[in-house]
Amino acid sequence: MQDTYNDNVETFREEEYPMLKGKGLLFRNCTLKLTAIADAIYLDHAGTTLCSKSLMETFMADMMSNLYGNPHSASPSSQLSMNRIEDIRLKVLRFFNADPDDYDLIFVANATAGIKLVMEAFRAWDGGFKYGYHRDSHTSLVGVRENATSSRCLDDDDVEHWLSGVDGLVDNETNTSLNLFAYSAQSNMNGRRLPLSWLKRARYTDKLAQSTTYSLLDASAFVSTAQLDLSDVNTAPDFTVLSFYKIFGFPDLGALIVRKASGSILQSRKYFGGGTVDVVLCIKEQWHTFKTQSLHDSLEDGTLPFHNIMALGAAIDVHKKLYGSMDQITRHTAYLAQRLCNGLASLRHANSKPVCIMHSNGFGSKDCVQGPIVAFNVQNSHGAWVSNTEFERLATVRKFHIRSGGLCNPGGVATALRLEPWEIRENFSAGFKCGAETDIYAGKITGVIRTSLGAMSTASDVETFISFVREFYAERCVPRTISDSLDSHASARLLVESLTIYPIKSCGGFSIPPGNPWEVRPEGLAWDREWCLVHRGTGQALSQKRHPRMALIKPLIDFPKGMLRVRYHGARSLGIPDEVLVPLSANPALYRTIDGNKALSSRVCGDIIVARTYVDPVLAEFFSGVLGIPCVLARFPPGGSGFSTRHSKAHMQKHQWPRKSYSNDTPIPGAYPDPPTPPDSDEELQRRPILLSNESPILAINRASLDALNKVIEEYGGKHAPASVFRANIVLASSEPGNQQPYSEDHWDNLRIGHQQFQMLGSCRRCHMICVDQETAEKDEEPFVTLAKTRRFDSKIFFGSHMCHIPSRDTTKESQYPTISVGDIVLVGTKDY
Repeated sequence: MQDTYNDNVETFREEEYPMLKGKGLLFRNCTLKLTAIADAIYLDHAGTTLCSKSLMETFMADMMSNLYGNPHSASPSSQLSMNRIEDIRLKVLRFFNADPDDYDLIFVANATAGIKLVMEAFRAWDGGFKYGYHRDSHTSLVGVRENATSSRCLDDDDVEHWLSGVDGLVDNETNTSLNLFAYSAQSNMNGRRLPLSWLKRARYTDKLAQSTTYSLLDASAFVSTAQLDLSDVNTAPDFTVLSFYKIFGFPDLGALIVRKASGSILQSRKYFGGGTVDVVLCIKEQWHTFKTQSLHDSLEDGTLPFHNIMALGAAIDVHKKLYGSMDQITRHTAYLAQRLCNGLASLRHANSKPVCIMHSNGFGSKDCVQGPIVAFNVQNSHGAWVSNTEFERLATVRKFHIRSGGLCNPGGVATALRLEPWEIRENFSAGFKCGAETDIYAGKITGVIRTSLGAMSTASDVETFISFVREFYAERCVPRTISDSLDSHASARLLVESLTIYPIKSCGGFSIPPGNPWEVRPEGLAWDREWCLVHRGTGQALSQKRHPRMALIKPLIDFPKGMLRVRYHGARSLGIPDEVLVPLSANPALYRTIDGNKALSSRVCGDIIVARTYVDPVLAEFFSGVLGIPCVLARFPPGGSGFSTRHSKAHMQKHQWPRKSYSNDTPIPGAYPDPPTPPDSDEELQRRPILLSNESPILAINRASLDALNKVIEEYGGKHAPASVFRANIVLASSEPGNQQPYSEDHWDNLRIGHQQFQMLGSCRRCHMICVDQETAEKDEEPFVTLAKTRRFDSKIFFGSHMCHIPSRDTTKESQYPTISVGDIVLVGTKDY
C-alpha cells in the first residue's frame, strides 16, 4: 500500500511541484542565466505544505472565467461571490465531517486570528475567565493567558487530575465560574498527538463542577496529514482553529469552527467591524445591533478575503484528486516518519555514541499518538552539541528545507531540553532569543531541529536526508582532544577537597555538595559573587571588614525552585522573617528602572559599577534589619557593559617566579622563618572578566599551606584558622598522604582539574577580613598576625592563589559546559626555566 502511494506521488510530483526542481539564476559575464542545481528536499510541512500546480491552474482558470465582486454589495458579481463563499463554507464543514446544523465556520486569516477572536469574547465576559493550557501548546495559545483572570500551564498529569475532579483547572481562589481549556491536537514541535478524548471528559467534568468550561482545540498541525472528524458533536471541541495552508499549501487562510451550542459566548465580544452589524448610530447616540442570521455574520469583520476562499474550494477538490482520502495521507506520512526516525536514531559515531538525540518518541504506538514530525538534536562523538544554526546552514546549502530553534512551542522545547525558567531568562539576558545565531549556552542547546513530512513527501526524501546527516555528522574516527594528550610538567597530584561559592559578596558561603558538578564560567564559578549589598546613601558595596555580621547571612541556591534562599544565622529583631527568596532569573521587572542619572552607581574595590537594585521592599527590610544599616540588594549581571565591565587585577608576584623543583632537603618556600622574597613584578595584565570578586575569577588555597600555617599559629598559642576565613572557592589537598608541599602553589603555572584547565594568576593579597570567624562573626587576631610574620613580602601579606579558567579548543560536552566537582583529581603544571 505504501509503495503504491509513494510511486504515485513520485510519478506526478515533478509535474505538480516544479518549484522543487533544481533551477536557479546564475550571474556570469554580467548576465543572468537559468542554470540547473540540485533538487530541493522539502521537509518543513509543519510550517506549510506546498501547493500543487493543478491547484494554482484551477484557481487561475476560475479567476479568469468568473467576475467576482465584493460580497458586501447587491451587484451580480457580488452576489456570485457571496453564493460561492457559502458553498465553500459548507464544503469545508463536510471536509471535517461537521454537520452544518451543529457547527458554524468563521473564516479568519489563520489559526492565530481564530484564537484571538475567541480570546476577545472571553475577555469581555463580566468577571473574566480562568485559562488552562497544555504545555505542548503553540505560542499563540499560550498568549491567551495574558487576558485571563488567572491561568495555568498543564502537563498530562495536571489535565488528568482536573478531569478526575482531584484539582481545579486553574485554582479555586479566582472568583469566576467561566473556564477555557486549550491545547493542540498535535504538537508542532515533536508531533506528539494529545488525547482528543479530553474534550468529552472536559464537558462532563463541567457538569459536575458548577462552572462553565469551554474547550479550544488548535488543530493546525494535526489536520495537515490527519482527518479531523467532527461527526460526533458531543465529543467535539467547542472551538477549533486551523490554517488551510497547512493542508493544501494555498490559500493563506484560516478558520474557526464553532459548535453552535457554544457559540453564544462569542457574541459577548465588544468590537464590531464592517459587515457584522445591522444598524449603527454615531450622531447624538451611540448604539448598534449585531447581525443575527448566523453566528459567522456577526463575527467575520470587514470584507472577507473572498479570492482566497474561492481558492480554498479549488484546493479541496484538487487535493482529493491527487491524494484520495486523508486516511491514505495519514498512513503514508506515518510510514515515512517512522522510517526517518529509525534511520536517524540508528546513526552512530565510531565510538558507538548516537549522532542524534531524538525528541519524537511516539512512533510504534498502537494508539497513533505520533504525527509525522521528527524532532532531534545532533551531538558529536564527544557528546557536545552541534549548533542547530550551523546544521541548518549546511542543510540549506545541500537544498534541504527544515526548521530549527524554539518552533513557537516554548513549553514543549523547555520540556524536551530540560530548560528551567531561570535558565531561559538567563539565556535571554546573555543574548539568546528567537532568531539569535548562537544557540548553545551553559552546556545546553536552546532549540531543536525539526523535520516534518506531508502528503507529497516520498521515501527518497527520507533516505536522502538520513544520508546527509550520516555523511556530515557521523564521525568515522573519533578525534583526539587536546585534553587527552595533555602532559603535565609536575608529578604532584592533588584533589579538590571542597568547593564554595559566595552568591552575595562578603556574605556566607554555599558549599557545593560532593558529586554535584558545578559550572565554571569566564567570570568564575557559576553564581559566585553575583549579588551584593549596597548602602542606600553612598552606593558603596558592603563588606565584612566593616560589617562582620554579613558572615551570618547564609545564601542557599535552590535550583528546583529557581530561587536563592537567604537566611540570617544570628539574632533577629521582631518582624524580620526567617528567610527571604530571591529569584535566580534576571527578570527586568525585579529591578529598579535605570533612568539616566537616577541609576545607582556603586563602588566595588575601587571600580565604579551600575548595579541593578531590587524593588522588593521585603528584601531591603530584611537585609537592613539584620545588619542595622540602610542597604538594598543589588545584582551585577555577567557580561557588564561600558564602564561597568570589571576585569581581573591579579598577576604573578616576583616571589612566585618559577624555580627548579626542590628536594626533600630544601626548605619549604615561604614557610616561617624563611626570609621574604622579592616584591611584585610588573607583569602585563590580561583582561579577564570578573563579577563582584575583589581581584580574580577564582580563588584557591592549598590544604598543605593551611596546615603549615596552623602549625605555626599553634606554636604561638593562637587559634587555628579554618579554611572558611580565607573565603576561597576551591580548597586543594594532596591525594597522597605524607606528600605535603606547603606553599608549592607559589610556583604553579597551571592546573588541570578534572577535564578543565586553569591558569594561575598570582598570590592573593590579604587584609584583616580573614580575622572574621565565618560561623560566629567574631573577630580574632589570627591568622593575620602569623601571616604577617611568615608570608609578608614588601609589607604585603599573601595567602592563596588567584586563577581563571582556560576554555578548551576542543568541541566536547565538557568544553560546552565546563564543570568541576569535589573529589576531582588535580594535576599541577609548572614552567621550565
